Amino acid sequence: MKDWWKESVVYQIYPRSFNDSNGDGIGDIKGITEKLDHLQDLGIDVIWLSPVYQSPNDDNGYDISDYEDIMEEFGTMEDFDEMLEEAHNRDIKIMMDLVVNHTSDEHRWFLKSRSSKDNPYRDYYIWKPGIDGKPPTNWGAAFGGSTWEYDENTDEYYLHLFSRKQPDLNWENPRLRREVYDMMNRWLDKGVDGFRMDVVNFLSKDQRYPDGEKMGTGYGNGAPYYMNGPRIHEFLQEMNKKVLSNYDTITVGEMPGVDVEEAKLYTGKGRNELNMVFHFEHVDIGNGEFGKWSNQPWKLTKLKTIFSRWQEGLESDGWNSLYWSNHDQPRAISRFGNDNEQYRVVSGKMLATCLHLLKGTPYIYQGEEIGMTNVAFQSIDHYRDIESLNAYRDLTAGELLTPEDMMKGIHARSRDNGRTPVQWSASEHAGFTSGEPWIAVNPNYEQVNAEIVKNNPDSIFYYYKKLIKLRKDNPIIVHGKYELILEDDEQIYAYTRTLGEEKLLVICSFSEEPAAFKLPKGVGFSEKELMIANYQVDSNEPIDSFKLRPYEARVYKLT
Repeated sequence: MKDWWKESVVYQIYPRSFNDSNGDGIGDIKGITEKLDHLQDLGIDVIWLSPVYQSPNDDNGYDISDYEDIMEEFGTMEDFDEMLEEAHNRDIKIMMDLVVNHTSDEHRWFLKSRSSKDNPYRDYYIWKPGIDGKPPTNWGAAFGGSTWEYDENTDEYYLHLFSRKQPDLNWENPRLRREVYDMMNRWLDKGVDGFRMDVVNFLSKDQRYPDGEKMGTGYGNGAPYYMNGPRIHEFLQEMNKKVLSNYDTITVGEMPGVDVEEAKLYTGKGRNELNMVFHFEHVDIGNGEFGKWSNQPWKLTKLKTIFSRWQEGLESDGWNSLYWSNHDQPRAISRFGNDNEQYRVVSGKMLATCLHLLKGTPYIYQGEEIGMTNVAFQSIDHYRDIESLNAYRDLTAGELLTPEDMMKGIHARSRDNGRTPVQWSASEHAGFTSGEPWIAVNPNYEQVNAEIVKNNPDSIFYYYKKLIKLRKDNPIIVHGKYELILEDDEQIYAYTRTLGEEKLLVICSFSEEPAAFKLPKGVGFSEKELMIANYQVDSNEPIDSFKLRPYEARVYKLT
């Protein structure tokens, strides 16, 4: 089977915020079908669809109560089938979100599991007795508080690494694993093309369940005992054998805390696990004492070091996922570029250039192609994200951060930055809905929307479209070897890609100030061709030495 996913560009849809077809303020599946022409025009190959399964929505769909039914707010299975068919008619594949580290506490498995200690479903989840009236371990949960919730009915605690309404599944149980594999097979038989797997490196827990090292929150760090656990490769190889190897799929594992060497084990040739992983190293730069909520300045040299380590580490074995933002991250332009109106578009184009010319599969998050930015709601009451709300409560109540500093952190890094509705037009609610949106629209929608960019041939939309076409037309972008140049430069990220006799030179300024570029002596060429740039450039201009304008990006083909 051909590794088609290496040549693909993936577009992530967070359905709740994408497009609302029925005026209830919530994006839905019919709304996605309505916008497939927009995505076909852009040129993407795969839609990664965030969860659309039945869910009580404690964590916006990542708490699943039925893996084989559609959330009522999003529509019906018939709506899904129509969307799948219409996407395939446009040569767009669908990658579902697979969330099998945990379910909702309203899933029928959990309702049975908590009913009694001798129920056959009891060990579908992780139950432990308390120790001297306290939880079984001191681990802190991702959304605040303990990872253990006491259940009075059976006088035991269940594990939840996230919200208490997201109990963790017990992957040690072969019966549970069989149920998951059967469910995956049914989706693939329906015609979906693969899975993005939520926190999939959390599936295997250290069965000793030791306490973790104390953190600033007062809880212990359990991550060493559930990230990349003792049986994780066994479980994924079993999943591959029972499910994935029987279909021509795309698979990507979301893996917090994974490093390059571990990624090779997950994605390497002959490992029979996954195609690629999402790591978090680059999106964690700038974290301070209280993680992302104490947002700090970051250095370009650190970003280059991270990207280069992954590019070089997976050069000959494994494969990279390339992304700036997603439903859990702030908007790329605000985070890594400059969202002031003067530089918003040019820095957005620069970021797209830098990412899409790297080796790996690029991911575009909805709204990225129209230049959407972070939002700065003035009150915590306007936010909807459980992580942001819990962090605000815990860190301000404990007087660890002032409300003012906490709001600065939320404005910079809240997950809701990526969840405000996609801005389709300058009409009310940005054309997202005819009703009242579930979360407020970014007030800049009148200046930043799809209608405007699609009517401007010099817009960020057409720049993304050109980048995607360049990738399809030039195998060097998919397969060329990466090499960093100007390693110590704090303004310019420059690198080469090489395939046979062909070389690409990629030059990106991450600075608002002019930056001096000097071509290293080792990069020789007889002819050059300007392939893409985000400013007007004289193609005859010498490239040995020149000044880059703010956030300028250029890509040359050298022969």
